[in-house]
Amino acid sequence: MFRLFKPTIHHAGRRSLAVLAVAALLGCSPMHSSHGFIPDQDLVDKLRPGVHDRDSVTSLFGSPTTVADFNGETWLYVKRESEQIAFFEEKLLDQDVLAVHFDKDGLLTGIKHYTIADGKALILVERTTPTRGREITVIEQLFGNIGRFSN
Repeated sequence: MFRLFKPTIHHAGRRSLAVLAVAALLGCSPMHSSHGFIPDQDLVDKLRPGVHDRDSVTSLFGSPTTVADFNGETWLYVKRESEQIAFFEEKLLDQDVLAVHFDKDGLLTGIKHYTIADGKALILVERTTPTRGREITVIEQLFGNIGRFSN
């Protein structure tokens, strides 16, 4: 008489499957990240153009995220919220920028707040510009220089 063997999953095997299922679900859940700092509106309201200078802004807000490259008279405080699912590209959810403007003497001239709605999407051009001349192979480069060197 033949007995049919019915495979069963033991208790330890069920735990392993449960752990794998949870790991698979966690791998697909979005990872949220927050970077940067924007001062509270109460602190921003304390600043007065023509009265406060760079030192008072630094003592109130801390160091800026970046300084504008054009003239160094604009400090930027930036905060970004984003999420990423598994290996897919990161998606920007929210972005705030506080631009603090100074004159050449370091006195505050104005403050502007920008949100993600104020930004503009840039489309990069993928074309390349051809150069003059002809392309030469590695062999032509190696043998083309023979005899060109002088002492």
